[in-house]
Amino acid sequence: MIFLHVIYHCVGGSHSSTTAAAIHLNMLPMDYVPNKYDFLNVPFYDVLEKTDRGKIIFRGTDEKGHKIYTLSRQFAPHLVIPAIQDTWKILGQREEDLLIVNTLSSVNWLMKIGGFSSRRLKWVKFGRPIVIRGTQSAYMNIVNIVQQTKEKLS
Repeated sequence: MIFLHVIYHCVGGSHSSTTAAAIHLNMLPMDYVPNKYDFLNVPFYDVLEKTDRGKIIFRGTDEKGHKIYTLSRQFAPHLVIPAIQDTWKILGQREEDLLIVNTLSSVNWLMKIGGFSSRRLKWVKFGRPIVIRGTQSAYMNIVNIVQQTKEKLS
């Protein structure tokens, strides 16, 4: 069996991509929207620092042995994603063993405001409840992204 590498990416790398990774890794459910404590129990939700931007961060191995990562690629997916794909090829890896998944389509305005406040401005007490509320609102859209990703892996 070939084990794939999956990179979930978004602008900040702290919310939609980490939620997708947590769902993929069965840390969060696929059948209902979690409460705020469930999100806070994900060790990598809303904790990325400025120094983590642009880094591919390993989040775990799924039940089928696929390696799951997240990436904060800021506002330059048109530069970052091709660079990752070209590096992958240069290293002699098969293109079909890397799946790069954009989670930005699930992001709503609450996630943007809360995420900006929590991560960029460091107003965690103000921003975190807002971004959690936004993530809850977007949750089933993120679940759909993960379900589509898992189907591609099958």
